[in-house]
Amino acid sequence: MIGGVLSGLDLLALAIFLGCWTGYAAVVDRVPSIQSRSVIAAMDEHRRRWMLALLHRENRISDTAIIGNLMSSTGFLANTSILILAGLVALMGAPDLGNRVLAALPFAEPPSSDFAWEVRIALMVFIFVRAFFELTWALRQFNYCSIVVGGIGMGDACTHQAEMAAKVANRAARHFNSGLRAYYFGLAALAWIVHPVALIAASLLVLRELHRREFRSAVREVLQG
Repeated sequence: MIGGVLSGLDLLALAIFLGCWTGYAAVVDRVPSIQSRSVIAAMDEHRRRWMLALLHRENRISDTAIIGNLMSSTGFLANTSILILAGLVALMGAPDLGNRVLAALPFAEPPSSDFAWEVRIALMVFIFVRAFFELTWALRQFNYCSIVVGGIGMGDACTHQAEMAAKVANRAARHFNSGLRAYYFGLAALAWIVHPVALIAASLLVLRELHRREFRSAVREVLQG
């Protein structure tokens, strides 16, 4: 044990987890040459086309319904993150119960101390707090987008307003994607309760799945076609 709290394997697993999460976000979100090949970039262009199409139709009920649907799904995940946080806070104060449950699982390695248990739960609390902030900011931006859409006039003279709405919608979508990504890594962090090796495996699996869905999925090929 290092400092009587976390083992070397625990620290290695935590480092790999944080490297996968922050490293993937840094590369995909901040390297233009990579970002441009993602499904998110493809959807940015489709949202731009959507807003430009608004300029040539007077009835925009379907457009407001689409924005409402986006807000509904974002709000659902934000509300769910609050429920998850409530459960995690309760778990933080019940290390004995957690250890009894884990002791019944084969190959599980229960945390060696109450503090080690709290560190594992605190990591998940941090992840879902971040998810909540990302999702609620996305929700607000979708709300801003609906207001901007309401002010878009008719005809090509209002192209600037449509471009503005597209940029707001795209920013909202990126924060939604960041919040959803936190959910994926939150599930990976759950594996640390079972065993540090499980955290490493789950982190790499989530990383592979995110890369597949954003860069190698069939829907990406369709959207960029």
